[in-house]
Amino acid sequence: MPQALSQFISAIERADSASALSDAVQDLADAGLFEAAPHLIEALSYNNPGAAVAAVDGLVKLGEPTVPALLEQLDLHNYTARAWAIRALASIGDPRGLLTLLGAATADISMSVRRAAARGLGNMQWHQFPHHFLAIAQSEALEALLFVAQQDEEWVVRYAGVVGLESLGLASRSGDRASRSQIESQLALMAEQEASPAVRARIWQAQQRLQAEPSQPTASPVESPLLSSTDWEQILNRLYDRKLKERATVGAGDPFSDRNLLSTGSQQS
Repeated sequence: MPQALSQFISAIERADSASALSDAVQDLADAGLFEAAPHLIEALSYNNPGAAVAAVDGLVKLGEPTVPALLEQLDLHNYTARAWAIRALASIGDPRGLLTLLGAATADISMSVRRAAARGLGNMQWHQFPHHFLAIAQSEALEALLFVAQQDEEWVVRYAGVVGLESLGLASRSGDRASRSQIESQLALMAEQEASPAVRARIWQAQQRLQAEPSQPTASPVESPLLSSTDWEQILNRLYDRKLKERATVGAGDPFSDRNLLSTGSQQS
């Protein structure tokens, strides 16, 4: 263990109060040491919100390299650690977190997790997605965000859904007017039906920004060097499995249509 890291770990181990532990984790996060990632992830499971917030901030600063370890937290039975890991994934925006955020935004039991996931779906690192996958990924994000913004029972989550929709609309592929028009039309409908004044105000703000700013041209895909072809295949398969389950539930559509589209895109790329 590097000496610089050991000093921070020792401070965490010596902490004798909740505030001291939170401060020690904050110092570790501020150090920006990649070797600190496992220890920051461990801090997500502490029964200390201050330490967890500091750990999330530190993990977000470290970025993509922390994603595999964060995803591992999702398989554990510690819900507290899982919830904080989802918050970190939402802020990082790595493509490997897409399926997690889709599920968390629409179905997590925690209001704060749903809110973070909704914001995260609007701010994915879209430039990292291969061209043949981008349209499908953004379509899934749009579907989830519309569900959140229109149907979540908590106004703060619907608010986050509107924020996500705005971000997604601004990030839509250049020339993809269909998706943006759908977002704008849904926002107009929501403005008439939304009961919360705060959410209505945020809808109005989103409408103004979408009208004022053109769609951002999508940069040429710059796939992360940390993602292999196997990683992308796993993401695609998980997305397909999600759609298969959804359509089996509602008994509509042919899930293989998306599968064929994905396969065609993969062969062309």
